[in-house]
Amino acid sequence: MKAVFFESPDSPCVIKETFRPEPNEGEVLVRVKATSLNRRDYWIKKGIYQGSVYPCIAGSDASGIVEAAGPGTDENLVGKEVIVNPAINWGSNPEYHSDQFEILGLPRQGTFAEYICVPAANIFEKPSSWSFEKASAFPLAGLTAYRALFTRGGLRKGDNILVTGIGGGVSMFLLRFALAAEAKVYVTSSSEKKIKKAIQEGAVNGVLYTENGWDKQLMEMSGNGFELIVDSAAGENFSTLLSLIKVGGKIVNFGGTAGKIPAITAAKIFWKQASILGTTMGSPEDFSNMMDFVVTHNIEPGIDKIFPMEDAELAFKLLENHEQNGKVVIKIN
Repeated sequence: MKAVFFESPDSPCVIKETFRPEPNEGEVLVRVKATSLNRRDYWIKKGIYQGSVYPCIAGSDASGIVEAAGPGTDENLVGKEVIVNPAINWGSNPEYHSDQFEILGLPRQGTFAEYICVPAANIFEKPSSWSFEKASAFPLAGLTAYRALFTRGGLRKGDNILVTGIGGGVSMFLLRFALAAEAKVYVTSSSEKKIKKAIQEGAVNGVLYTENGWDKQLMEMSGNGFELIVDSAAGENFSTLLSLIKVGGKIVNFGGTAGKIPAITAAKIFWKQASILGTTMGSPEDFSNMMDFVVTHNIEPGIDKIFPMEDAELAFKLLENHEQNGKVVIKIN
């Protein structure tokens, strides 16, 4: 089979032949039709993701067709068009993942390949009306957004919610899911173009976090702050987010692209009865609920561009330059 390899840190993508995996007990072999990029893949490619090894085949998202079933696996799954849940070995507790938890693509082989073996429990039937490209855009980003908003964030109809760093895959799902839940969504970005796009989608308003007084602008726009803030950046601005939440408000964080969180004033937490929550991916129940939510509300993934497998390096360049507005998809087969 052909696969996209990262051969060394920060090196160009290389497409070459490698062995086709065989499904073990309880697994299925999926012929990958499409995959999509996540920021995680970019960090692995750059060599700064914890536990990165080379050469490797990264990739967490996939849609495709079940080609074979391993020992003890239902043979009736063969031929099914499926979406792969990339949260492997979550465990039995829906509140948090197990010690064996891993995200597809590291350390095991990822989805930037013509074939992938995954546990049968991690495949979900693809809605027949969806293209493989559309289906591949949902798994990691959609699951992350759903759990952040609903399982951890407890988003309710009419809530004011702030989504930081609009424009990436997860943030676009956060916007669309929150709008479907009839929340009032505000956004931040370093790009005026991305803010305008979010407003066109239905966001109430947005601000450039690169401007002085961006927090004061948000307080004025929102009236008196936010019930929920979903953040993927952390960094210097995180303490400012505490000033923007209402009494009883929540901040849910799933990333640290802006670096470490500086010292914060404890009174901003305890006096507001505030909650600061972390989240990573989601449970099998979260994935199933996310799929039901997406189908019920007819939510589109917001695909920025689709590349052929041969142009994988160009796809990563789009991600590297922060030029994407939504998901970047690679068509495999």
